[in-house]
Amino acid sequence: MDGIYLGSILLRWNGLLIMAGVALGGMLASREAKHRGYDSEVILDLILPMMIWGTLFARLWHVFTPPLSSVQLGLTTQHYLTHPLDLLSIWTGGLGFPGALIGGLIALFLFCRIHGFNFGELADIIAPSIALGQAVGRLGNYFNQELYGLPTAVAWKIFISPEHRLGGYEAIEYYHPLFAYEIILTLASLVMLLWVSRRFAEKLKAGDLFLFYLFSMSISRFLLEFLRLDVALVNGVNINQAFMVVIAVSVALYFTARRGAVQKL
Repeated sequence: MDGIYLGSILLRWNGLLIMAGVALGGMLASREAKHRGYDSEVILDLILPMMIWGTLFARLWHVFTPPLSSVQLGLTTQHYLTHPLDLLSIWTGGLGFPGALIGGLIALFLFCRIHGFNFGELADIIAPSIALGQAVGRLGNYFNQELYGLPTAVAWKIFISPEHRLGGYEAIEYYHPLFAYEIILTLASLVMLLWVSRRFAEKLKAGDLFLFYLFSMSISRFLLEFLRLDVALVNGVNINQAFMVVIAVSVALYFTARRGAVQKL
């Protein structure tokens, strides 16, 4: 079943779960905002621009780095550039999480500049919410039979129907539930972020919690890409995996440089 019918309108599970992730993430962010002395209305004002920018850049990421499944259907970057109306069909092909992250951060930066908020502090507030929303939204991959991994015979394997299998794998029925692995790792990151935010509240600087999220997310997604079948290749390079390496290395270098600067004082 693709979703729920509201009269003649089909509400797809993927979209419903993404919206559920946004709603739950917003609730958590509102609670975290109050905990840090902010008015929860700040989060309500921030959600819409982050959704708009996040969706826009998520779509652009997919368009310019289409995964193998899209390429096999002819939905290449060249196709989108020559059929611009298809750019709007987000239900065709999909969205890319790295783009959503980039777009969301741009929205957050602009919001902070316009309203005079501290970027690092707001980023820390929403960090656990991003993890929660990411985990809930990933459930949609189960209903869409996407984001599965390599063929496997493990006990927790999942069946993928023939119409959702990649070309060359039509005869293989069972695969790693890659989306489930990401959900588990993301929820673990969520618990870690909430614990760190309480346990080390007085030692953390503005932006540290968000950087912890970026590091844990990038490491987990980098490792999961080794199991991913539907990869996005740019000049033969797994662009999603490369992007995660850039994030992880950048965060590690930042904390290393900051530690060195502190030791010199």
